Amino acid sequence: MVRRDLHIVYTEAGVFLSVAPYSSWQEIQTAYPKYKASLGPWSEAEVAEFLADEYADIAPSATEQVRLFLASQATDCAIRFLA
Repeated sequence: MVRRDLHIVYTEAGVFLSVAPYSSWQEIQTAYPKYKASLGPWSEAEVAEFLADEYADIAPSATEQVRLFLASQATDCAIRFLA
């Protein structure tokens, strides 16, 4: 299995996961309008653990969201929270 590193990207519009191979936060800032901050690159397990620890209102679970995202062909996705 190939390791795919992820970034967590914070914008004014929400929180996103990305598997794009960014080499700096400046590249991420260029790619995301209204960029605020980013974390990573981290492994699937590190991202799931961080999201679960930081966000009690994440639904579906952080592990499930990361797994579904990595199984897709998408390069990024929005993190979902309880309404």
